[in-house]
Amino acid sequence: MCGIAGWIAASGSAPDRSAMQSMLAAIAHRGPDGEGIHAAEAGGGRWQLCLGHRRLAIIDPEGARQPMCDEAAGLALVFNGEIYNFRELRGQLERLGHRFQLDSDTEVLLRAYQQWGERVVHRLRGMFAFALWDAARERLFLARDRFGEKPLFLREDGHGGVAFASEIKALLRLPGGGGEVDLGAVWDYLAYRYVPGPRTLLARVRKLRPGTAAVWENGQLREWRWWTSPDRLPRARGPRDGDAVAAFLTKLDEAVQLQMVSDVPFGAFLSGGLDSSTIVALMTRHCGAVRTFSVGFSDDDASELPFAAMVARRFGTHHQEIVVSPRDIVDALPRLIAFRDAPVCEPSDVAIHLMAREASRSVKMVLTGEGSDEVLGGYPKHVVEPLARRYQMLPRLLRRRLLAPLVRALPFGFRRVKTAMVNLDIEDWRERYVRWFGALNRRERERLSVLRLGAVAAEDGPPFDADAENTPLRKLLYFDQTSWLPDNLLERGDRMTMAASIEARVPFLDHVLAEFVSTLPDEYRVRGMATKWILRRAARELLPDAIPRRRKVGFRVPVNRWFQTELRGFLLDHLRGGDSLTRGYYDPAALDRIIAEHLEGRQNHEKLLWSLLNLEIWHRQHAHA
Repeated sequence: MCGIAGWIAASGSAPDRSAMQSMLAAIAHRGPDGEGIHAAEAGGGRWQLCLGHRRLAIIDPEGARQPMCDEAAGLALVFNGEIYNFRELRGQLERLGHRFQLDSDTEVLLRAYQQWGERVVHRLRGMFAFALWDAARERLFLARDRFGEKPLFLREDGHGGVAFASEIKALLRLPGGGGEVDLGAVWDYLAYRYVPGPRTLLARVRKLRPGTAAVWENGQLREWRWWTSPDRLPRARGPRDGDAVAAFLTKLDEAVQLQMVSDVPFGAFLSGGLDSSTIVALMTRHCGAVRTFSVGFSDDDASELPFAAMVARRFGTHHQEIVVSPRDIVDALPRLIAFRDAPVCEPSDVAIHLMAREASRSVKMVLTGEGSDEVLGGYPKHVVEPLARRYQMLPRLLRRRLLAPLVRALPFGFRRVKTAMVNLDIEDWRERYVRWFGALNRRERERLSVLRLGAVAAEDGPPFDADAENTPLRKLLYFDQTSWLPDNLLERGDRMTMAASIEARVPFLDHVLAEFVSTLPDEYRVRGMATKWILRRAARELLPDAIPRRRKVGFRVPVNRWFQTELRGFLLDHLRGGDSLTRGYYDPAALDRIIAEHLEGRQNHEKLLWSLLNLEIWHRQHAHA
């Protein structure tokens, strides 16, 4: 795990070595254990290349320094992530005649490219973003893992050059400054609560999409999508042989065991929910001393800490609890927005970072339960979405004139019911998918915002390309896996843990496991009102009875109440204050109405208000960048 940065640029406009040192300093938190730089030229001196690396040593701490170079082969590599099957690949490569000096996944990746070229990505089982300079072919090869666990941002210079980095802040250290705010991305943010890739909030910086590779050659950058979720297509027909539940548990256990490979102390984040509890249970099969970490809130009546403690006792883990207060949120939020280079989309991001910071005192790596909901169908929307077509068969007059006012009149606490009914009424499925977890639909955005920027261009938004013959569940899961997951949850997981200089691994996103689950009928994921059915069934033999039967709570921060109490002044100062940089994006009366409805307890606008607050803090930071 580490941070990477680099560029290839025309000699007359190339940054110098001090610019690379500045880029690496910006992401030093990602790799406090070492730094390296490699420079080269191409095209008879017409192009200058520079690769930089900050290292967090997880595997082979004493060796495997980067950039890793083989002068004889003309290869230089900087790599962020972990290749979990590197020992299997090493065996294959040794049989093909390759020799190794280290017990390192980095060296295996270098030799694997030497053997298989750009097709190497298909053989990798892990999380990764890397850049590899092939001097013999004068090509720079960039690639990102399947689900987007590891980030890679790009900035093209307009002269045929391209720069890349693990975080946007490193790219801002290059000559030319930070660039203008992309107002189209702001418009999208008001819908999604995050910026859908490949866009970012900066017009000149974009993301390399998950499951995508790119080659720079002689001033041209060519990109292609080398993997996509199998849920994009209808399920293959035909019955499954054997016990699918047992096969699922075997594959999940294999993923957990593979991801426990580490030469440094490690642990797990334990929420007390089904996902993380299952991961901890499987970890204890392969390790006798697992450290677990949980977070709760000082005034939360629905805290999951007791459930986490129950699981920790059951499996004999060394368990630590961290309790977060509203003041912790206020104090940490601006710093974490700076780490993320974007608004912190979920209040729980702050709590996750505080837990990661505590974990970093004793471990360098943790396993988490992230990704289970997006692969297995774990949200209420996965139960409700298949009902959309039938709901919309009701006369529109009945839905809009009778049902909609009744739903709006429901009290403050009926958040989930209101969300479901509002979303079921959205006839455009693309807009509905966004709105399930988003802030505003198009009509709501047009009432609040004075921006008028049209729809996201097809090439600039999520890949809404699921097969038309797919089931509603698979279509929605595909959206979750290609937008909500990489552009929100995985960005959160990467930034909040790396800001504390620890690595997070996510066994539920093992692609072998995900591809197996995708072959199953829908009822193995959602059955009636039961979400993640196959995981609940498999967990019966692993967990205390109370855990698989629990309704999904989620990692919720009571920010709706905090906005009415401890965070009220903080919210109003940022959104209504004279120093606000974003107030000009909104119709003042519409914004004031939304704030008043929430503060007076008439409507729950916590998601939207949190999003607007974060957007304002980000703008203030960017203005001073």
